[in-house]
Amino acid sequence: MQISIIIPAHNEAKYLNACLASFVAQTQPPDELIVVDDNSTDETYQIAASFATRHPWITIVQRKSEDVHIPGKKVVDTFNFGLQKTKIAYDLIGKFDADIILPPNYFEVMRNRFKANWLLGMCSGVLHLEKNGVWRFEGIANKNHVRGPIKLYYRQLFELMGGLKPGVGWDTVDTLLCTFHDFQIETDENLIVKHLRPTGHGYSVKSYQQKGKALYQMRYDVVLAKIALLKMALQAKSPLLYLQGIVGYLKAFFTSTKPFVTKAEGKYIRKHRWKGVLSKLRI
Repeated sequence: MQISIIIPAHNEAKYLNACLASFVAQTQPPDELIVVDDNSTDETYQIAASFATRHPWITIVQRKSEDVHIPGKKVVDTFNFGLQKTKIAYDLIGKFDADIILPPNYFEVMRNRFKANWLLGMCSGVLHLEKNGVWRFEGIANKNHVRGPIKLYYRQLFELMGGLKPGVGWDTVDTLLCTFHDFQIETDENLIVKHLRPTGHGYSVKSYQQKGKALYQMRYDVVLAKIALLKMALQAKSPLLYLQGIVGYLKAFFTSTKPFVTKAEGKYIRKHRWKGVLSKLRI
């Protein structure tokens, strides 16, 4: 199975060398790795170019975009820029981050898992963070959730769901669309991926509003959106997240923001989410 990986990168010089070294060290490397340098002002391009010179399956391209942080949308737009540069007929397409270190058998295991199950739509290892010299599971999501920095999709699913959605929540809606299209999701807890930087650092008030907007775009109803935002706020220990998330949801509603998903997909998402909420309440 041919694998194409795209890494959106903005000022990732601190982590990129270790990340790309872990790709080169694979027992079965991907067939194509595209690093998209998005307006970096550090040595990101030079580091990636050095690897590309030594390894023909690695490509570095530069993207010029607005010098502004747009949560979710910026990284997806950068990914899509790289997607236009693919040169192989890939079977598996991945969006990976530049601040990870893969175990050497990562893609060997991924190929075997997808070959063994043709209904497998998404698959990954699990992310661990280092604390006091010990690598531990990064518990901001369940171990069965394919995390944003290590997304790998079966091509048929990727095309059915219309690629990645350009906004906050893209890495949640894709898992819901995966099951909507009758594909399966798997993670391998034995594949420990080192995450060199914790997720969610540096969120702003605007980012919080984007979370509410994303829930509207996923066609959450108001009550379900409030429950989701309350959960996020409790996890982040930030009441402001809940309040600003509601503001973002209402702004999207009153401005008739275009949803990420179709009505049928939205109906499925609401049903799936309410089922989860009610199961936790044991109703």
